[in-house]
Amino acid sequence: MFKRALPVAGFVVLVSALIHSQAARTVQDGVFSDAQAARGQALYTAQCVSCHGGKLEGAQGPPLVGDGFVTAWQSQPLSDLAGKIRSTMPADAPGGLTQPQTTDILAHILKVGGFPAGQAELADAALSRITWPQRRAAAAQSATAATAPAGGKVYPPLGTMAQLMRGIFFPNSNLIFTVQTHDPAEKPKPVDAGAQADGFSWATWGAGIYGGWELVDNAAVALADASPLMLTPGIKCENGRIAPVTEPAWIKFTEDTIEISRRIYRASQQRNQERVSELTGDLSDACAACHQAYRDVRGRGQAFDPNDPSNKANRCMARTTAPARP
Repeated sequence: MFKRALPVAGFVVLVSALIHSQAARTVQDGVFSDAQAARGQALYTAQCVSCHGGKLEGAQGPPLVGDGFVTAWQSQPLSDLAGKIRSTMPADAPGGLTQPQTTDILAHILKVGGFPAGQAELADAALSRITWPQRRAAAAQSATAATAPAGGKVYPPLGTMAQLMRGIFFPNSNLIFTVQTHDPAEKPKPVDAGAQADGFSWATWGAGIYGGWELVDNAAVALADASPLMLTPGIKCENGRIAPVTEPAWIKFTEDTIEISRRIYRASQQRNQERVSELTGDLSDACAACHQAYRDVRGRGQAFDPNDPSNKANRCMARTTAPARP
């Protein structure tokens, strides 16, 4: 019995090794074929070249090669890029590409990007198991330098945390929350001229310029890219107190908001209403966690009362350190 069990054990080890190798593949491992990339090149020339350039260098649209492109996608599986192409491209007819066409174009992008071809074609079922190589140290240094203020000049914050919240976070979060009840792909209803005459509405104005899913894209980007402003040294709360931007809890809440906003953007790029709706719960939880600790603050032993002036006076102090009221 022992001798007969050996082949079975060997088979299990072989299967486990095969699964591990599949899970660990990157675009450096020859995940597409030359023939597939050639088909993708023909499709790219017909559908994509006017926006992204003949050499994928970028034109009206962003470049699809280079360190910046890889850096933007390196934390996501190849399926996320395929999903974006399938759902949002070409810009003048989003959703017009079939899944095989999308995969062929992706093969062309990889080939032009300098990644090696292999024997087998890139299959849709494998995309979620294929990742990107980590960017080189030089690329990381270049990206860091690119984000430094021009000339080293630092601009102190103009507004308070409350103004930042009301100007950026509140309206953009609510645009995202609306996905729970309204499909962004639906055509907007005609705007009532009489309602416009009542006064300016930024929501109505914006909806008339940018499409439904594009509004969600923009809102997610606004949250992700504006969240680091909450860590700006010297930014004040509404009560004049300097925000505790160096406290671990404050930093964690900020980083949570950034990560969730990035996930929402990826789901929005997939035009996935169900997934975005699910993530609104995470966004709400992240906001509530920070609010409970730093905004809805009360003195020790006191219940929170939103109409109590001392609540505003204690903002930007962690709930556990806010002084007890007399």
